[in-house]
Amino acid sequence: MSTGDFPQGRLLGASDVRRLADALGVAPTKRLGQNFVHDANTVRRIVRLAAVAPGDRVLEVGPGLGSLTLGLLEAGAEVVAVEIDERLAAALPGTARELLGDAADRLTVVPGDAITVAVPGEPVRVVANLPYNVAVPVLLRLLADVPSLAAGVVMVQAEVGERLAAPPGSKTYGVPSVKGAWYGRFELAGTVPRGVFWPVPNVDSVLVRFTRQPPRGDETLRRAVFRVVDAAFAQRRKTLRQALAGVAGGTDAAAALLTAAGVEPGERGERLGIDAFVALAERLPA
Repeated sequence: MSTGDFPQGRLLGASDVRRLADALGVAPTKRLGQNFVHDANTVRRIVRLAAVAPGDRVLEVGPGLGSLTLGLLEAGAEVVAVEIDERLAAALPGTARELLGDAADRLTVVPGDAITVAVPGEPVRVVANLPYNVAVPVLLRLLADVPSLAAGVVMVQAEVGERLAAPPGSKTYGVPSVKGAWYGRFELAGTVPRGVFWPVPNVDSVLVRFTRQPPRGDETLRRAVFRVVDAAFAQRRKTLRQALAGVAGGTDAAAALLTAAGVEPGERGERLGIDAFVALAERLPA
């Protein structure tokens, strides 16, 4: 695209998104969870909620055509953008250059899958419109492998966001809630109208804010905690005495484990917070 296609100093609008997609021959796919944001107010709202400051190194996953990328660059951030679609990854630096000029110098595009790709540098924030079908595994992988990430805001499917932010005892509390809590605090930070996306999704979206908290233990303990969590929620109707029999060495051993950790053997997993799961994992047999 020529440099005269867009006036500089602004973010992408609906017509810009369509024009870029047409020029690149991109048809959004459900497989990659591609729903592109085309509303500048929504983009700037996300950037504000994430408290992005000039000079912050920000990790973005799935930048797509660049709507949120441009908002992060506009705020003065250094952006590392991981994009699985090779066409979009190749086009993003040019789009940033055309709309924001020299601000594009602060953009690094990393082609690849966010589940496996190596993230360069030490980003301190993650700000992203996450593909709905992989939001939880992507988040958990990044929090595990990029310890510099201290905070962030992600846009996800409402059901996913509610699970991440759910407290113990709520209907939506489950595996994502507990595993997320291992790393820090997740809270709902607002809803996003369907109409700001192209194509319009058939699900609602929310913003989730994350703040990392001090480590609860090393990698060995994390693996043990996640093992207990997976077992506890594999069959939600079972008591923990039954659910943890496989990891503890039988129902009697599970009952003893639970009692030692200060948990009633007849309790169920959805009633336990992260501290209780840590206490159980610390007492697992070797």
